[in-house]
Amino acid sequence: MAMQSTTFAPTLRARVDGIFARIGQGMISYAEKRSRRAEIDALEAKSDADLARLGITRDRIVHYVFRDVIWL
Repeated sequence: MAMQSTTFAPTLRARVDGIFARIGQGMISYAEKRSRRAEIDALEAKSDADLARLGITRDRIVHYVFRDVIWL
């Protein structure tokens, strides 16, 4: 009695792997573009006087950066 192995062809597996890799890369790219860490760092580097001119206190920097997404 002969046994047959039913596995995917290497090219099909490579194509599926490639699709998932591109999806993952797209998600990472989207998350990096949406990151606001650079803006938070820039505001944290400012003096209290500079922040006051912007109407922000140091403890409200994160709220200010995400003001269009979260209303706190």
